[in-house]
Amino acid sequence: MTSEVIIDVREKEISIALLEDKELVEYQNEPREASFSVGNIYVAKVKKIMPGLNASFVDVGYEKDAFLHYLDLGLQYSSYEKYLKQVESDRRTLYPFNKASRLPDLPKEGSVSSYLTVGHNALVQIVKEPISTKGPRLTCELSFAGRYLVLMPFGEKVNVSSKIKSGEERARLKQLIMSFKPKNYGVIVRTVAEGLRLEELREEFELLRKRWEDTITRAQKATTYPHLVYEETSRAVALLRDLFNPTYENIYINDKDVYEEVRQYVQQIAPDRIGIVKLYTGKVPIFDNFNVTKQLKSGFGKTVNYKHGAYLIIEHTEAMHVVDVNSGNRARGVNGQEANALDVNLGAADELARQLRLRDMGGIIIVDFIDMNLAEDRQMLYERMCKNMQKDRARHNILPLSKFGLMQITRQRVRPAMNVRVEETCPTCFGKGTIKPSILFTDLLEQKISYLVNKVGEKRFTLYVHPFVAAYINKGFISLRRRWQIRYGFGVKVIASQELAFLEYRFYNKDGEFIDMKQDSDE
Repeated sequence: MTSEVIIDVREKEISIALLEDKELVEYQNEPREASFSVGNIYVAKVKKIMPGLNASFVDVGYEKDAFLHYLDLGLQYSSYEKYLKQVESDRRTLYPFNKASRLPDLPKEGSVSSYLTVGHNALVQIVKEPISTKGPRLTCELSFAGRYLVLMPFGEKVNVSSKIKSGEERARLKQLIMSFKPKNYGVIVRTVAEGLRLEELREEFELLRKRWEDTITRAQKATTYPHLVYEETSRAVALLRDLFNPTYENIYINDKDVYEEVRQYVQQIAPDRIGIVKLYTGKVPIFDNFNVTKQLKSGFGKTVNYKHGAYLIIEHTEAMHVVDVNSGNRARGVNGQEANALDVNLGAADELARQLRLRDMGGIIIVDFIDMNLAEDRQMLYERMCKNMQKDRARHNILPLSKFGLMQITRQRVRPAMNVRVEETCPTCFGKGTIKPSILFTDLLEQKISYLVNKVGEKRFTLYVHPFVAAYINKGFISLRRRWQIRYGFGVKVIASQELAFLEYRFYNKDGEFIDMKQDSDE
């Protein structure tokens, strides 16, 4: 299996697509100015204590206060609290972390009001982003994730990923970490660390320790609260940190700055693979060029088609996600209804596993498969689903089919489910139900071009239109595009974009900046 990462960087957002054998399996999109990422650490004030919930609400700058439960204070909360007070008491000299005292662990059965008060300062880390009407979820058990290790200040244990099966290798890795780990640090060894040498592990440990030291230094200098003291790496680098593996063939990026950032990161973790990071400079939108746009539009939405006419219907609610499997217009197989149902269900299991990763669906997922009478067929479906979900990084649990033919899946939920709007609003009537004659669309475009060239003074720009419209503009020996270039100059370029609706258009100047040419008269 080969993997490719496509990163589309725009003025206001960044989108990241992971392709496995050219098929889209993961997609992330967020505004570039987004500041509430999982992993960010704040020095924040407690706003409210809720004894009934055994929790508190903390102000981290979001419109809804963040939620911090007693169990999320962590076993080492007392140590963190004392060290933070020592750091804040002297703004000039940082109290050495190796001299910080490690206090007794918090009891499992305790009360939040015994440790937190309103107005109290605390070091908190976001573990779940705001979802729907809920604010972020917090923890006081801080962690710094690297490619091979996870560093936990005030921890003492060294734990090795359970996915490393070899007892000898687990013992070797634990012994290596213990040989250089200072006091007051706990470490989790990740699966990809299997087979690594001492120097590689030590190098990443020192990098993560530097992040913790920089974090506490910012906390020492904080004077206003909430104060961001550690910001998780960019989405592009964070995704690569968790996903990077030797099977990657290419990482394509259409932005010079992000390209340099990713290239620098790959240089650190895999110097011999630096050549796979490539800057995309083509005129066709990067997602169109790698067939991502089409897969996005076919992979999202309420109805998802898969093989031989079968399809899934996916509904999202506040409490759960519900999936219905339908055979559609598929013809009955020669082996009868039972074999046909099994074939449709196995295909649904393949597609559903991809959809869970693609949409980042979390919480409770209920799947209504087509009824099957044979116990061995139901077991085969359950095993197929478990196998498909092995590629999923999120923690999950799958139950066998119930007597009603329902499969229950729980999946780790740290962000809202990804929802890409695939329905298109008419760009001419904006949903009013009436449009101007479409045959006049090219006349409208020429008016815009004339205005840009003659009134605004833009001599070089690019016009993006729907592929069907682009084909019409480019057809013929002396095409409409060529006539525009003869009339208005050869700085006029027309590019097809699969992202646009049929009568939608976008202008960009020579520097790639969007030019808003919409007017009320266009409607």
